[in-house]
Amino acid sequence: MTQTQNDSQQNPAKAGVRTYTGGCHCGAVRYEATVNLADVSRCNCTFCTKYGDGGSTSMKPEAFRLLKGQEDVTQYARKGSPNSRSFCKHCGVMCFGAGDVPELGGAFRSIHIGTLDDVDPSLLTYQYWDGRHDNWMAGSRSSPWPFQATVS
Repeated sequence: MTQTQNDSQQNPAKAGVRTYTGGCHCGAVRYEATVNLADVSRCNCTFCTKYGDGGSTSMKPEAFRLLKGQEDVTQYARKGSPNSRSFCKHCGVMCFGAGDVPELGGAFRSIHIGTLDDVDPSLLTYQYWDGRHDNWMAGSRSSPWPFQATVS
């Protein structure tokens, strides 16, 4: 085995585009996604912060396949948002999301990094988004955005 092959097995961010499997804690929901884990994000929006954002990555809808559990999924979307998150009805784990944001490339699916099988999240490099302030047009950056309390 070459050093490059060994690196990509140890660090999925070096593997390039490949197909991963994942799912919820209880096993009712299973999916497959073809992604490059060199492009993993963390967001500081109120949803991601409250959920304990462990990171996510997005792909075009055709690169995501729900393998099992359509009847076991429930969705949450903020009123008026085109974006949703899908949870297992049994164990409560958020496995994936979907949406359409034209400014960021249109229709997408996303997966929560913690739901991937056999991927060590500590080996990944994260890009940070400032969703808390709807600062999407600023793009991502390599360090977290400063937390600024919202004024009530």
